[in-house]
Amino acid sequence: MRKFLVVLDDSRECLNAMRFAAMRAAHTGAGVMILSVIPPEEFNHWIGVGEVMREEARDRIHAHFEVFAKWMRDKQGVDPELVIREGQSVEEIIAQVQEDPSIGILVLGAGTGRKGPGPLVTQMSKSAGSLPIPITIVPGDLSKEKLEAIT
Repeated sequence: MRKFLVVLDDSRECLNAMRFAAMRAAHTGAGVMILSVIPPEEFNHWIGVGEVMREEARDRIHAHFEVFAKWMRDKQGVDPELVIREGQSVEEIIAQVQEDPSIGILVLGAGTGRKGPGPLVTQMSKSAGSLPIPITIVPGDLSKEKLEAIT
């Protein structure tokens, strides 16, 4: 089964990327993989403190994931899978795509502020030519109705 890979982070535009991935998956019989990357700088502390912080980060990710997963299951009939990786976001996204041949499309949400689409979209766009899959960039200010019409 083909999967839409969507990145879970704390950005506002993440919501539209999740919606788009779930709606497209529901309409095409595909799956959704949600990837969350824990940056390594969060654990540059003493060993015991770093482990506690790592577990707290994983707990936050699981709680955030469950909100999206419940919506996807209840409203779209899609049961997403969660993958948590540690490292730099771009490198971990590329590694996940290379390791899982069932991933067919990377879905990213674009920010709407003056600072541009966001660091992840900017960095991934630079790597787009060498990725083995297409990237779909979802504008962060699209309404739910517009997303439904598009998908």
